[in-house]
Amino acid sequence: MFALDFRRFLRGVVLLLVWVTCLFFGGSSRSQEKAESSVYRQSVGSGVQQTAELVSSEKQAERLVASMLSRLGRVESISARIRQRTRAEGMVLVGTGRYLQQGSGVDQQFRFEVVNKADTETFELLEVSDGISFWKFQKGGSMPVRLTRVDISQIRAKLKDFGIEENQAVAPHLGGLQRSLALIRRFFQFESAERESLEGLPVWRVVGRWNPTRLIENFPHLKALSDSPKGLTTALPVGTPCSVELIIGSEQLFPFRITWSARSDDGRVEPISVLELYEVRLGEPVDSAAFVYKPSAEGLLDVTEQFVQETRPLRK
Repeated sequence: MFALDFRRFLRGVVLLLVWVTCLFFGGSSRSQEKAESSVYRQSVGSGVQQTAELVSSEKQAERLVASMLSRLGRVESISARIRQRTRAEGMVLVGTGRYLQQGSGVDQQFRFEVVNKADTETFELLEVSDGISFWKFQKGGSMPVRLTRVDISQIRAKLKDFGIEENQAVAPHLGGLQRSLALIRRFFQFESAERESLEGLPVWRVVGRWNPTRLIENFPHLKALSDSPKGLTTALPVGTPCSVELIIGSEQLFPFRITWSARSDDGRVEPISVLELYEVRLGEPVDSAAFVYKPSAEGLLDVTEQFVQETRPLRK
């Protein structure tokens, strides 16, 4: 079961970096594009309420991330543009896209789409939940087109078996931004939270590293190094993400930036990919047409059973 979870986690990592599998990363980047008229310029009352007083500093890093995930599941609506930049074995991948979400509980819908380009290759990822079905479309490079569907009602039934109320967001168990962040929290433990500023916006910079228990479950050969967390990290294959940094709005508790770091060939830990969400709108109307998806049945794979088997409560 842990192996299945880990594979889904890696798919979540790829979703945030670039969905191409089996890449080893190196290099660093940071976008300089300004986000005028974005949530950076909005008041706290735009769709959410101020909750920064609920978290403090280093000892509350885990609580801060948990609060962020909870808020993402409850916010009335989200509209954001996406940009990312990643280096993969000397190849630079630049991605753009958008994330949309509206509703709550059984009525929640979301759409995550991103296109990554590298030289002559293009990689596309689309994830859509209309509240009834969860669809995932992947296309790019030499990989065959893949289209899958999940029956959301069966995922809710499984969650009910765990005692999870129906009005809780199911997105963290499916895909999109909530799922990716939920998997990050499952496999990483957050150690520090520092107050900073992003374009004049007060934010928290939260850093997480591998949870040693989860790491050993998925890399059993590292068990001999379990007495030294630092040793575990240095033993990871070059290019394997070893830490993650979240930039979270202090008032909105929204994740504006996600940075992954990994060990390079010379042993240094460096940023390998940056994903930013900008021009963010919280609590504003979203066009419901964005959540309508009616693909051809040709080549469609139903992966509901696999998702049901892998579904488990989120880490508290």
